[in-house]
Amino acid sequence: MGRHRSDPLGIARLALVGLAAVLLLAVIVVGAGALLSTFGSEEPGSGVASTPSAQPSAGSSTGPSTGPSAEPSTPRAPTVRVVCRAERCPVFVRVPGGDVLIDRDLTRGEEASYFQPELDVVLDDASTVQVFENGTVRSPGPAGERQAFSVKRSADQ
Repeated sequence: MGRHRSDPLGIARLALVGLAAVLLLAVIVVGAGALLSTFGSEEPGSGVASTPSAQPSAGSSTGPSTGPSAEPSTPRAPTVRVVCRAERCPVFVRVPGGDVLIDRDLTRGEEASYFQPELDVVLDDASTVQVFENGTVRSPGPAGERQAFSVKRSADQ
């Protein structure tokens, strides 16, 4: 007699599968972009350093570089450097309104250095760490006192 269709949603089903494929591709692209930007933020001079001498002296630039001779031969001082002097030093450092750089306990002798232009620092016990702001020692806080402060990179660095 006539043609009978057993699947009235044939075209709609294909459209849904196509839409799902496009959404999956979009999620993969966004995820890959976020992953690459995370890895990109760990460039030398912008992340954590175990020692200040581990950082190269040349900073990142937006234009073509004239070479390392344009930079001073001494390494630049980090915006903030935190050195743990106790068995356990809870430290929190972040870019204001942005990425959390560290939120963990440092162990004795461990240090963390950051070179971002502005940072927020929270120390659970200010007497357990030695803090350097732009290469200058910050006075330690009283034992057991929590300290929260902001540090801006000095203009000469």
